[in-house]
Amino acid sequence: MQTIGERLEEARKRKGITIREAAEATKIRGDYLQKFENSQFDIGLSDIYVRGFLRTYSHFLKLPAERIVADFNALNSHAGENARPRQVNREVYGRMDLSIASSAAKAKESGQPQPPEPAPAAEPSQKLGNTIRKFARIGTSLPEGPFIDQRVIIKFAAIVVGVLVVFGVIWGIRSVGHSTKTEAKAPAAAAAAPQAAHTITLFALDTVRIKLSLKRSANDDQGEQIFQGTMMRGETRTFPKNGPLYLTASELQNLDFQIDNGKRWSIGAQGYKGYDRVEIP
Repeated sequence: MQTIGERLEEARKRKGITIREAAEATKIRGDYLQKFENSQFDIGLSDIYVRGFLRTYSHFLKLPAERIVADFNALNSHAGENARPRQVNREVYGRMDLSIASSAAKAKESGQPQPPEPAPAAEPSQKLGNTIRKFARIGTSLPEGPFIDQRVIIKFAAIVVGVLVVFGVIWGIRSVGHSTKTEAKAPAAAAAAPQAAHTITLFALDTVRIKLSLKRSANDDQGEQIFQGTMMRGETRTFPKNGPLYLTASELQNLDFQIDNGKRWSIGAQGYKGYDRVEIP
């Protein structure tokens, strides 16, 4: 099967013209055409311009332009798959684990003594012995230590528990109120900062009739129409760009375009002229 370059070169020679004559006729640099005929497509420009040059050159040589562009896309896709990084081989770690497990099993089968397992740390005892008050037996029935009335202790504990409950209720009410305010502010902040949408701006260098469509999928050749009409000389129009676009014009060389606030691109400077369609990724 012939390569893209071989088909281009054969068609040019069959037409009986030189690279220089083809460059003058198509307005494409001669070194680009020479690289295309050598199946070299790395010319320092993005793929959209390479496709445009190939389509223009194919039309000039009376070759099926869409077939040439499709072969170029397939070549790029194949090159991208070959450039995928290799995955790290983790088989060594699995073998290490198996070796350790097998060593332990062999030691168990041979009856060799296993090292004793470390004894679990003794948990501190949480049981408290019963406190026994000792009473003097000689001359008095009073306890040896100072006596504290149990009713006083119970009242003091009840007061402490009551204070803690009150503070807990107050803290809970404040926490609920704060979380409600935070949740109310979050949607407002999210609504105040909507995500910026991409746009495309078209500049008419002269009167031109255009059709702009959104490419909905990789196999969508027609697209969903966004705008169709006539732009006058000096007119500027901005449209939403939610994905790749198809731009069809009666005179493509009369259009420039700009994506968001980026660089302004001239379609005519890329070799497009007359009635044609380009894809803007």
